[in-house]
Amino acid sequence: MQTKTLIAFLLFISHLAYSQKPNNGYNYHIKRASSEIKVDGKPEEKAWKDAIAAKDFFQVLPMDTSFAAVKTEVKLCYDEKNIYVLFVNHDTINGPSMVESMRRDFMFSKNDNDLLFLDTFNDLTTGFSFGSNARGGQWDGLMSNGSRIDVSWDNKWESEVSYSDEVWYWEAAIPFKTIRYKNDILSWGINFSRNDLKSTEKSSWAPIPRQFPTASLAYTGNLVWDTPPPKPGLNVSLIPYINVGRAKNHEDGLNPEFTKNIGFDAKVGLTSSLNLDLTVNPDFSQVDVDVQVTNLDRFELFFPERRQFFLENGDIFNNFGYNGIRPFFSRRIGLDAPIFYGGKLSGKINQNWRVGAMSIQSGENSENAPGSFYNVFSVQRQVFKRSYINAIFVNRDRVGENPEEIENPVSDFNRTVGLEFNLASEDNQWQGKTFFIKTFSPVQLEDNTILAGNIQRNTRHLRSEIQIESVGKGVQANEVGYVQRQDYLLINPRIEYLFFPKSGPVLSHGPGLMIRQYLSRANQKTFEYLHFLDYGITFKDRSELRIWTARDYVKLQNSFDPTNFSGAEIEANTEHRWRAYGFNFDSKPQSLFTYAFSSRMGGYYAQGNRLRLEAEMGYRFQPYVAILMRANYNRIAFGENSLLPESLKNSEHNIWLVGPRLDVTLSNKLFFTNFLQYNQQDNNVNLNARLQWRYKPASDLFIVYTDNYFANDFRVRNRAIVFKFTHWWNV
Repeated sequence: MQTKTLIAFLLFISHLAYSQKPNNGYNYHIKRASSEIKVDGKPEEKAWKDAIAAKDFFQVLPMDTSFAAVKTEVKLCYDEKNIYVLFVNHDTINGPSMVESMRRDFMFSKNDNDLLFLDTFNDLTTGFSFGSNARGGQWDGLMSNGSRIDVSWDNKWESEVSYSDEVWYWEAAIPFKTIRYKNDILSWGINFSRNDLKSTEKSSWAPIPRQFPTASLAYTGNLVWDTPPPKPGLNVSLIPYINVGRAKNHEDGLNPEFTKNIGFDAKVGLTSSLNLDLTVNPDFSQVDVDVQVTNLDRFELFFPERRQFFLENGDIFNNFGYNGIRPFFSRRIGLDAPIFYGGKLSGKINQNWRVGAMSIQSGENSENAPGSFYNVFSVQRQVFKRSYINAIFVNRDRVGENPEEIENPVSDFNRTVGLEFNLASEDNQWQGKTFFIKTFSPVQLEDNTILAGNIQRNTRHLRSEIQIESVGKGVQANEVGYVQRQDYLLINPRIEYLFFPKSGPVLSHGPGLMIRQYLSRANQKTFEYLHFLDYGITFKDRSELRIWTARDYVKLQNSFDPTNFSGAEIEANTEHRWRAYGFNFDSKPQSLFTYAFSSRMGGYYAQGNRLRLEAEMGYRFQPYVAILMRANYNRIAFGENSLLPESLKNSEHNIWLVGPRLDVTLSNKLFFTNFLQYNQQDNNVNLNARLQWRYKPASDLFIVYTDNYFANDFRVRNRAIVFKFTHWWNV
């Protein structure tokens, strides 16, 4: 009944999406460059003198009620190959700009930076982002869902920065072949954003309410072309790689192994908006090490996709559903089995239709289980101004037969179909989605459907949301997708309110309340809930403090090891209640030394106690070195409780996770990263050292050294060193 009501409510308010684009009156008229431009960060060419300047930026933070105090100007022009961008950043406070380092895809909040947002289809939903910090560290990403940016995307473009005590310049050339757009369209959505830490001011050219990020495509102005953008012409890129290395498995006593691989990716622009990606024997060794976390939850962790083949237009496949309910999760493919080849067709057919089709062939995994053939099809139809309907079909078929002795045989097939309606009003204040998913497998169980939805209202003072999920007991999606739970009904309302003092050090403060309640689909009885009350304070220097208290109840649906490493499990159908409280604090980002602390104190399963202390400290030697230290400590203590297995009674467990990281950037093309992770829960110490030289745009030389040890006695588990060379070649 609740889900039917939610669907009706979403359809009822969908008329809100017809309102006018808020910043439709902000227009930048781009002209053809009147001279050649050399991208060196020095705006000395005639073309820049003749270009129109976008200025009079609006303040977004700390408040959105005035023009920006820090002066910024932006100029654009183009030729047959590139769009050229120039930011002129004036300073009001003496002293060097604030940056962490010159590494790529920097953390926005800890760097003085410029960002450009391009909505090339004027659909207020998808686009591209490019930027730089004040010392030339580049930023690029694919935009989806109106404001989400995936900075794992990497493509071919160039930029440089020059600076003095009073102004710094960012100059960039973005090839038309790098982005996707409609040939005959004369207006794109565009906005410019600047973050200036010295003045604690974030600003944008087209005004944006402070509750939204400057990446909100709903609030873009218009980039008006004097003639249609040039056609990119033949747009074929080949990206071959060579990978050689040496590895030794000390844990199993194996001999050293010499490895070598050759493969390539290819990008073929079928049109200016539709792209074909191909891959043969792809290699993912350049992927950054996942930041480990202590997992004391009952579910596997969800890590985002970082691999380039899956990223372009990846949102049409990966954004279906919620983080805890995904019919397709690309990280299931290729991490424990080689990918032989794959192809992906994706992009815009016209203003209203987007399509995605992907096929991948994988080989045997580490347990000699047979490979699989994956097919994913998705189609998206825009409705109203910023909303869309999305349909998806996911299929995995086994290739070959399972060996008789295998412990974990691969099923014959796994299939999922889904339909989703995603709502976003023109002013971004109303957002929501509702979706339906059905799974199919060889052992077809009843109740194999998912129906879920949410609706959210976001204004300057008030944010409210309700989310409802109904997941059947027979849902089988985790062979290709990611579904945390089965057989439940979730009701999850949330509300937050902000006050804005007229004076003093506090910018805003206010309470928040969330109630998360899980009910059995069979008898509607509650088997888990979380009542969460918090109070947040944001200071004018951008530091933040939040205190909270929570009350939990869990009736375990399955047996569970509360330490996630002892192997001793609490039985299913046992009931557990506790209270907890804690706080989080993040320091102001404009200091050379930054820090953050968080804590959690209170009860735990089986009347136990849990203390969590977490800290992060960073120091920057601008602009070359950034040092970051993360530490997480959990203390779990149990008494003489009848619900506990004997090995956990009267026991205490201390779990450490420590992760120092060193980033050295000798330039914005040469990067060294050293990452150490001591994980007591997994009994592993991981050392990863990576040197990357970007000798040309999107072309790299990598040297990666990885070392793993047992955490309890520091014996070597395995070691490997890899050399990888990639080159981006435009045909």
